[in-house]
Amino acid sequence: MATGFAMTFYYCPTVTDAFASVQYIMTDANFGWLIRSVHRWSANMMVRMMILHVFCVYLTNGFKKPRELTWVTEVVLAVLTASFGVTDYSLPWDQIGYWAVKIVTCVPKAIPVIGPPLSMQVYD
Repeated sequence: MATGFAMTFYYCPTVTDAFASVQYIMTDANFGWLIRSVHRWSANMMVRMMILHVFCVYLTNGFKKPRELTWVTEVVLAVLTASFGVTDYSLPWDQIGYWAVKIVTCVPKAIPVIGPPLSMQVYD
C-alpha cells in the first residue's frame, strides 16, 4: 500500500504518458526501481496468499455454519483482489498489460449459452 502511494507521485494515468512515467520511475526516480519492484512482488504474493487461504478454508470446511457470512465476505474480497490484479496490469500501458486485459475480457465468451450475450453487454 505504501509503495503504491509512493508511485502515485510519479505516475501519469494518461494514454500518452503512462509508459513514459513507468519508465521514469524505473530509471530516473530515486529508488523508483526498488519501490516498483517491492510493489509488484507484494501484489503477487498477496494474490498467492489469498488463493492459498481460500483453499485452506474450503478444505477445512471453514465455510460451514456458523461462518457462512465470513465465507461470503472472503469470496467478495477474493474477487476484488483478482480484479485489482488484472487492472494493475493495464496501468503501465504496455504489451503485457494489453494482452492480459484482452485475455481476461475474452473469458466470458467461453461460457456456454450466456457467454456471447454477456460479453456483448459488458464489453461492446
